[in-house]
Amino acid sequence: MLSLNLPFAGGAKAAPNEIFAPNAFIRIEGDGQVALTMPYVEMGQGTYTSIPMLIAEELEVDLQQVRLEHAPPDEKLYANPLLGVQLTGNSNAIRGAWQPLREAGATARTMLISAAAKRWNVDPTTCSAEYGNVIHGTTGRRLSYGDLAAEAGRLPIPENVALKRFEDFKLIGTPAKRLDAPSKVNGTAIYGIDVRPPGMKVATLAQSPVFGGRVKSLDDSAAKTVTGLRQIVRLDDTVAVVADHMGAAKSGLEALAIEWDGGMHANLTTEAVAAELEEATLKSGAVAQSIGDVDRAMVNAVTKVEASYQLPFLAHAAMEPMNCTVHMRNDGCEIWVGTQAPAWAQQAAAKTAGLPLERVVVHNHLIGGGFGRRLDVDGIIRAVEIAKHVEGPVKVVWTREEDIQHDVYRPMFFHRLSAGLDAKGLPIAFRHRYAGSSVVARLLPPAFNNGLDPDTTEGAIDLVYALPNLQVEYVQVEPPGIPTGFWRSVGPSRNVFVTEGFMDEMALAAKQDPVAYRLALMDEAPRARAVLALAAEKAGWREKLPERVGRGVSIQNAFGTYMAQVAEVEVGTDGVVRVRRVVCAVDCGIVVNPDTVEAQIESGVMFGITAALYGNITVKDGRVEQTNFDTYQILRLDEAPKVEVHILQSQELPGGIGETATSAIVPAVTNAIFAATGKRLRKLPVDTAALKQPV
Repeated sequence: MLSLNLPFAGGAKAAPNEIFAPNAFIRIEGDGQVALTMPYVEMGQGTYTSIPMLIAEELEVDLQQVRLEHAPPDEKLYANPLLGVQLTGNSNAIRGAWQPLREAGATARTMLISAAAKRWNVDPTTCSAEYGNVIHGTTGRRLSYGDLAAEAGRLPIPENVALKRFEDFKLIGTPAKRLDAPSKVNGTAIYGIDVRPPGMKVATLAQSPVFGGRVKSLDDSAAKTVTGLRQIVRLDDTVAVVADHMGAAKSGLEALAIEWDGGMHANLTTEAVAAELEEATLKSGAVAQSIGDVDRAMVNAVTKVEASYQLPFLAHAAMEPMNCTVHMRNDGCEIWVGTQAPAWAQQAAAKTAGLPLERVVVHNHLIGGGFGRRLDVDGIIRAVEIAKHVEGPVKVVWTREEDIQHDVYRPMFFHRLSAGLDAKGLPIAFRHRYAGSSVVARLLPPAFNNGLDPDTTEGAIDLVYALPNLQVEYVQVEPPGIPTGFWRSVGPSRNVFVTEGFMDEMALAAKQDPVAYRLALMDEAPRARAVLALAAEKAGWREKLPERVGRGVSIQNAFGTYMAQVAEVEVGTDGVVRVRRVVCAVDCGIVVNPDTVEAQIESGVMFGITAALYGNITVKDGRVEQTNFDTYQILRLDEAPKVEVHILQSQELPGGIGETATSAIVPAVTNAIFAATGKRLRKLPVDTAALKQPV
């Protein structure tokens, strides 16, 4: 067996035949199968295909030869090199893996070639690798990787290896079929909710409907008559019912008579949170970016534009609701879960169980939709708290209602903007101040410095436009009691809607076409110009449309990727909005798997349209009002638009793709609604009542 240290492992060394302990590693066994321990998780985004492609490309094996294993929690070995923590998020799995995973494959290939050359007593430069074999070019002799694994494992690890040039790629850049698709189609794929260790019981729970509330009283007499019910666990703010199966657990829960003490947040409302945020933007904040002198430039402006924008709380609403299986023992704790952050999961479980870290075993699994929700560990903490009262393994499954009403929500934000234009309509001053919650301050405190973090500012600073005088400020305001978390496309999901909506308003004030206006400000951003020009061309930007049908545009540089979108939207006389067509042009650097790029853009578009048209979490009397998909609506199949994706060829380093389309589509839709109706929407979700055509 040959194990290889990844380049970012920190200089680990090993004796002959020793199994290394790298950040992530490759094993090549006697049958030639390549086992890749994955430091990232699969939640539908294609990671379990695109990252093995990096290994297979440099190792010169067929993609089907690569077998995947979930990485165990280990912050030192498996941390994302770009983030410094072991997690999958921020659209940076490929960005983080691009160099070290390719180097790992190239290192393995080099060692295998050296082993073959040593056996044949030839110069290694006369040998090459192909489809899992080393071939001697002069004689045509060949040896499989399986035959060479043991000998290669006894060789010293080379410090520097040559990586393939862009023009030599055989696999990277080709449309590879998803490695995880067959098991998901035939039902053998194991998600967190699928695990069933021997003797397992099932539990479901009711948490205080008011943020920060507690259980005041409990009458469980009726619940105890439910067949299959085994146990009722009462915590300070939660009641859980443990049973033989989910049906019995849910029936038992419904039979409970629980009286709640709402506590200090019993009167909390969304309106109160919004008012606090709006008030906060009247005061100065932490300066995220400052160029020139905005105040002086504003005095000389010929035209001034002002606007305020507001975004709501949003839930994740993944198809797989929150769940975690826990087996508490006297000497340890074992958990089965789908998590985006395995090390955080282990740390949370250990702290809750009162155990040393090494006594907690985490089995990670496929995730049925993450969107940032599985970065938080509240569900794991809750499951361990319940499992401490249960003998044997217990699977804690949240109902859909619990999942939506006890989420960690995308924060509500309020934005205040102003711009000054010169006689030609070009911006000479741009001011943007906004207020809302910092998720980074809670989850990654070291990254929150001087009142700022990279999440709240991305999409608001370093715009693709040439703005000679710019001032961007952020005011941190944490909503009382309401937990906030990362949500697909994070900061750009808010900031791009605002900046691109306001850019349309500036173009209108300048009496210029929105695309032409943007292009005029992009002389120093050639990649942005290219995607915008391509999207406009492919969408037929200037082609005439029927009445109450409009096109809207957006452009962004987020997650290391340039993307432009044009949305074609129809607004009925009843105010109902239908997105008919979306054209997207993207420059995400070197493309690993174009099929994944297209699929993720299509997925992100649907996710973003859902947010634009329907997404809204409201709080009344301290309680989330939405409960299920009837009140927290998701875009339906018959509402899905046609999505066209145009990928620009690039040799730049790979950018992220999983979240980019979600942030880009929202302003494209609202700008299209303005083009169709003349009504500017600065508050989400879309207010259909405001779009009705007067009779």
